[in-house]
Amino acid sequence: MRQGDPPEAQWPHGTFLKRLDPRARAVVLRLGVRRRVPAGQILIHQGTRESHLVLLEEGLTKVTAHLPDGRSALLSLRVGGDLVGEMSALNDQPRSATITTCGPTRYSVIPQEAFTRFLKDHPEAALELAAMVSDRLRWSNRRRIDFTSYAVKMRVARVVAELCRTHGRRCRDGVVIDVHLTQPELATICGAAETSVHKALRELRADRLVDTDYRRITVRDLTRLRDLGELDPDED
Repeated sequence: MRQGDPPEAQWPHGTFLKRLDPRARAVVLRLGVRRRVPAGQILIHQGTRESHLVLLEEGLTKVTAHLPDGRSALLSLRVGGDLVGEMSALNDQPRSATITTCGPTRYSVIPQEAFTRFLKDHPEAALELAAMVSDRLRWSNRRRIDFTSYAVKMRVARVVAELCRTHGRRCRDGVVIDVHLTQPELATICGAAETSVHKALRELRADRLVDTDYRRITVRDLTRLRDLGELDPDED
């Protein structure tokens, strides 16, 4: 969880920039064209044929995909330090998801050719890229297992506890999750019906584990929430 450290000094755990050694990190930060955009901007459109990559330096984005019934599913969240668009850059296929900013965001657009040269010049960075992709696949597989193995209340507890680690900010009342998620978005990331997620949140509030406000969740007792989700001490 963030403790108020300067974002330029502390890239979040698991992000691409955090994985790189200082020399490679300095090089990749100079590769692209830097831009700043407000909330609600689409950085990558699902289905388009593009090959550039987007390196997020500051801000929060949502990764969504269109479903056959017309709905949009929230797949994951990406923050400053994360690299997105790498799949199309590596396999020359259309974009598999849409990336939308949730707040003011600073990022760099890196041409595919420049990033390929970077990987050839820094083979250790290529290994870290592979590790990052592997971690994302593991996270996706874990969500699928959660969908079939756990009740909705436990799924919600597991997702909320994980969001505390990746997007949490300590406050007087506990941990505030600095992600403005709608209940439909939370439902898609939990793999549950919106009504079921609403009921689970109501029960978590009654248990004094969380407080909810408009698109905001405050976790009042993270230890008990993790116990409910049956998470190991080193994962949330």
